[in-house]
Amino acid sequence: MKKPIYKRIHIIGSVGSGKTTLAKEISSWLDIPYYELDNIVWIRHKSGDIRRTEQEREEYLNSILKSDSWIIEGIHNEDWVSNCFQNADLIFFLDTKYSIRTYRIIKRFLKQKLLIEKANYKPTLAIFLKMFKWNRYFEEVGKINFFNNYGVHKDKIKVINNTKCVKKHFN
Repeated sequence: MKKPIYKRIHIIGSVGSGKTTLAKEISSWLDIPYYELDNIVWIRHKSGDIRRTEQEREEYLNSILKSDSWIIEGIHNEDWVSNCFQNADLIFFLDTKYSIRTYRIIKRFLKQKLLIEKANYKPTLAIFLKMFKWNRYFEEVGKINFFNNYGVHKDKIKVINNTKCVKKHFN
């Protein structure tokens, strides 16, 4: 049986779950552009990020969704991203262990502070501490909300505990 061809992929998971890394990998395998939801929410400036208005955010996201192929990744599962889940051919829900995500948050912060890794934001202590809060919130609330709100798409949701096994969905 021939594997389906995925052209619209949504990746959701907590901070440190591996969303961006996986989006980049799939993007290179399939030659499909990827987009980070955080960059749809924020206009990035060296002097500091500016939050887009709801209308700007919606227009930007809809322009991406109208294209033939995309990979969208992010932690967001609020109503404003519902069209992403609806229009996706495949949804990866990254359910990486909490301890691994915590380790990755610490590792990423240190690499960003040492200028080994680039950040889309200024890696401050305040943001670093918020990441732990967001990680806990995703674990306790975000996961439940996702499946309550988007479980209707269960036929295209793949729960992934380890991103190393993802390639099998494309070969």
